[in-house]
Amino acid sequence: MTDFKDNIRDDEIRIIGDSGAMAPNGPQNDSRWLRWVIAIVILIGVVIALLLLLSPGNEAPKADEEEISYFEQQPSTATVPEPRAVDRLGSCPDTLATPYTQTIDTTINDIPLRIHIPHGAVPSLQVGALDERDSSIIFVAQAADIRRDNRKIVGAFVLKGEPLAWGKAKIGYCAIIHDTITVGVAENSPLFERATETDGYFFRQYPLVDNGKLVDNEPKNKSIRRSLCDRNGEIMVVETLSNESFHDFAQALEDLGVTHAIYLVGSISYGWSTDARGQRHTFGRKSYRMPANTSYILWRKP
Repeated sequence: MTDFKDNIRDDEIRIIGDSGAMAPNGPQNDSRWLRWVIAIVILIGVVIALLLLLSPGNEAPKADEEEISYFEQQPSTATVPEPRAVDRLGSCPDTLATPYTQTIDTTINDIPLRIHIPHGAVPSLQVGALDERDSSIIFVAQAADIRRDNRKIVGAFVLKGEPLAWGKAKIGYCAIIHDTITVGVAENSPLFERATETDGYFFRQYPLVDNGKLVDNEPKNKSIRRSLCDRNGEIMVVETLSNESFHDFAQALEDLGVTHAIYLVGSISYGWSTDARGQRHTFGRKSYRMPANTSYILWRKP
């Protein structure tokens, strides 16, 4: 070992130890300061990130809560549906007006049509001869078909709660329950039983339109055609003013926008309508030798 004591003069100052460890600007000191700076920068970044994340404007919405916007929003007209006008063919009913039948002539697919829309009247069925002196009837047309062999009603029929006939030869039906008409197409309908339980009415006929689509039928001849129609809840009777086939008539009803339709006896079957002025307009041909089971659908003044 070297003896430093013997080599130091009285006027000399000497630092004993590792000169690199004591040097204020050495490499090890610089590395330590760099680590401190990096740690401080990371800490500041974490604090800023937490502040941004936890601020009210950036808080993530909970799964069961709607996201709330704190900015004033203008009402959007694009997302608010416009009220749709009811698509009616006839006039809006006036409950205080005298009941009458509105008649509209139009042409669909080159087929002239006459549309009868009863207003303010009560529908029902009748079996047997009409009383033409009955001024309360504002519209009447023959309803169910009659068999040629036994002159009985074809298909199920209920008259004021009493079943007069049974059968499903024709799957179109009309039910009148609590003064409300339902037109439909089905082999089995609970409305038959409902009519018997509520003093209602029910009859069957050929189907023409089911859920907006035409229904083809077997008869291929041409004749004056009539039908009982439901067009978006608006009940009407539509007839042709020229001889037409079942198919062409059903197609015209579909194009008219009819929802459900069943056939009514056409050709020369007799009936009438009463307009707003109280004048009666007849159609078909009057006959005094009608079968006893001839049935009619009619609307009367309440």
